[in-house]
Amino acid sequence: MHRTALIVVVGNEILTGKVEDTNSPFLARELYALGVQVRSIVTIADEVETIGRILRELAPCHDVVITTGGVGPTHDDVTLAGVARAFGVPVERHPEMERILREFYGAGLAPPLLRMADLPRGMELVDQAELRIPCVRMGNVWVFPGEPTIFRRKWLAVRERFRSEPFALAKIWTLKDEGELAPILEETLALHPKVTIGSYPVYPGHDYAVMLTIESDDRAAVKDAQLEILRRLPPTSVVRTE
Repeated sequence: MHRTALIVVVGNEILTGKVEDTNSPFLARELYALGVQVRSIVTIADEVETIGRILRELAPCHDVVITTGGVGPTHDDVTLAGVARAFGVPVERHPEMERILREFYGAGLAPPLLRMADLPRGMELVDQAELRIPCVRMGNVWVFPGEPTIFRRKWLAVRERFRSEPFALAKIWTLKDEGELAPILEETLALHPKVTIGSYPVYPGHDYAVMLTIESDDRAAVKDAQLEILRRLPPTSVVRTE
């Protein structure tokens, strides 16, 4: 079975529409490419109790949890306090993170920046040579910054730690509409229960009407299901396959 993931986007600015969330779509694509199945994406406010409750309830249901946002030096950066609340541990100054921050900022270290060294007790620093400030995690919960450039830099430094078995995927592009496809897909799923089938229509202007995707842990099951659908479709309705 593939590993499962929960993405938690933290930020009032996302909920009010002042800032667009680009991290979770990027991360969903990355995790899929790594063979990790994203089961949920949750966007929540900068509230310690809310963060703690969501992580406490949902983290045990997923193999990996990735949070973005709320780890800076200002008053509304409370994600780490929320993680501490979820795990029932205090927040305390982490000596190694403090040393790293002092070395990174040098003479430009303003006192509020040291708040980023206040971590939940037991939180692990995940050091990578290409990162001057390490990633942090608590159990299966990885905490990332929300600023997209910094987020991607940190993610790309550790992404291989998440790699799992790749998904088996096949596609069919067809001229049939979803109303015509529905019984074909239902019958195919009844015969091939190991697969998941997606149906994605497009507006006029494309050379196809619907793209079908067939996915599974089992590559042979995907191929069999694709052939089953193709057997039931008129050849002239199939634009291409992959």
